[in-house]
Amino acid sequence: MLQDLIPDVRDGLTRKERAVLYCLRETQNELNGRNVPTLMLYGRVVEKVDMSQTEFQAILTRMVGLHGYPKSSR
Repeated sequence: MLQDLIPDVRDGLTRKERAVLYCLRETQNELNGRNVPTLMLYGRVVEKVDMSQTEFQAILTRMVGLHGYPKSSR
């Protein structure tokens, strides 16, 4: 769907990115602020938006700021 690919002018998030953030917030609230397991989050997201595991992982990677750079060895 075209609307899934175009970022919203208000915040720059796509519909799928917004669904991930929404589900993350809701699940964190249910777990009293604890960390949310990735698999649990993915399950909640696909209830709202059709998304592959690869696409979900790519969105999470972008959101946490990982770009595939190798870790520096100190």
